[in-house]
Amino acid sequence: MKLETEKVAERYARRAALGSEERYSMLNPAVWQGVQERQRVLSKLLAQHTDNPLNQLRLLEIGCGSGGNLLELLRMGFSPDNLVGNELLPGRAALARHNLPTACAVLEGDATALDIADDSFDIVYQSTVFTSLLDDDFQAKLASHMWNWVRPGGGVLWYDFVYNNPNNPDVRGVGIKRIQELFPEGRLDIRRVTLAPPISRRVCKLHPSLYTVFNAFPFLRTHALVWVGKR
Repeated sequence: MKLETEKVAERYARRAALGSEERYSMLNPAVWQGVQERQRVLSKLLAQHTDNPLNQLRLLEIGCGSGGNLLELLRMGFSPDNLVGNELLPGRAALARHNLPTACAVLEGDATALDIADDSFDIVYQSTVFTSLLDDDFQAKLASHMWNWVRPGGGVLWYDFVYNNPNNPDVRGVGIKRIQELFPEGRLDIRRVTLAPPISRRVCKLHPSLYTVFNAFPFLRTHALVWVGKR
């Protein structure tokens, strides 16, 4: 029987073969509108839930891909010495090492096998990782590790979509109830963000400003940006 990590690698390989990653190019107005919205909400969450300056906070990202989120955090004010990325897929990990400052550590492999001491980070971040994990037990195992790595007073930072995609059996939405199940001791501060991509792509072809118009309706937002605080 294949491990969940092996299945994840196969799912990402299928996406790459379909050329779906081109949809996420920053040359696409729907993409940069969504990114800018998420960054605005993220900055408000961090301002509300962190007491120390950003350059003093230690952050680990699970599933860092090619390093894009960590680069955003650097621009926000995090110190490269305090940022650590973990990536399961060797090719993506290599890209992250290439794209990020040498002071940023990149740990390759299964996150649940990492040798990290408890209470090591102020923030543990995941962005669209859990929706690619279709094994409930593996989700719970990874969430437990993430929670243990966060120091008291810190939090898990979560960005992922909440609905199933009927056109993509390789992903599964993770609702708010499930997030609470994964982090039963956490205090959730939830922000609904990101205009549904099929709508966003269509309206932004007409004009990028329409993203904001349609995104004003909360029921059209497909993702949750969540701070899961640890006492």
